[in-house]
Amino acid sequence: MSAESQRIDVHHHVLPAEYVKAASRHGIHAGGDVPFPDWSLESTLELMDRCGIATAITSIAAPGVHFGDASEARDLARRCNELQARLVSDRPARFGMFASLPLPDVDGALAEIEYAFGTLKADGVVLLASLGERYLGDPAFEPVFAELDRRKAVLFVHPAIPATSQALKLGLPGALVEFVFDTTRAVANLIFSGTLERHPDVKIILSHAGGTVPFLAWRLGAFGRMPALLAKAPQGALAYLKRLYYDTAMSANPHALASLRELVDPSHILFGSDHPYLPEPLVQETAHGVAAFQGFDDAARRAVERSSALALFPRLRSL
Repeated sequence: MSAESQRIDVHHHVLPAEYVKAASRHGIHAGGDVPFPDWSLESTLELMDRCGIATAITSIAAPGVHFGDASEARDLARRCNELQARLVSDRPARFGMFASLPLPDVDGALAEIEYAFGTLKADGVVLLASLGERYLGDPAFEPVFAELDRRKAVLFVHPAIPATSQALKLGLPGALVEFVFDTTRAVANLIFSGTLERHPDVKIILSHAGGTVPFLAWRLGAFGRMPALLAKAPQGALAYLKRLYYDTAMSANPHALASLRELVDPSHILFGSDHPYLPEPLVQETAHGVAAFQGFDDAARRAVERSSALALFPRLRSL
């Protein structure tokens, strides 16, 4: 690791061979219609060194670990989480982990939360924005949010391609546009289901600068004045949006960052690379986009690259 390395990357995926094999058995060979890229520990560390990434908080992305069988999903989540925990144990300064949960199996998810935090000492958990036909904020997932709130846990939300979007005939990769809309729908549901009001201590990180959330913030706030919605979100949508955290993956450009910066303080913006789905040239472009953005002064840039994450992951402060 070079002396200049300082970035903490909160959007950094692992694709262990056993995960790829498990997905392949179900005919799944891609995430968001993007073929699973090659992944190895060695290539990841080399990429991190070249891109100035001191620490990567790892996660399993879409399509997650549940392919239809609850027992299989529990087993796959456990194996992926233990692999990530070994990365952290071997290199605690270089890696952290968001544990996978086997939702929509709620009982399995609650058991894995206990194991992930109690035994593996996870830094947080990752959930998909949508699971089948349900979005985060659905009443079925209330026990999971209650437990995460009790633990004051960090939750990384990654988009998926919902069933309704899979039926569209656009002929485009789902990750191109469906991902950002999936995140936006999840956020709207989390707000107007009352989930964020009931569980204020869950610290939620949104992928890709929140999808379209910064651009639609005023719209969410305006519609949120309707009595039925205001009853569930009495603080107003903007207050909840400002409480969330947003990463820079595929968003480190003046168009997205200007909108995001108008919505939240740099303390709620975190560096994210989306590696290995994004190849190194685009990771470098992300790093350059954060460094060059005129809306960040030096203190804000340091916050985005490192200190905002240190506030969420105090374990890293002493390393």
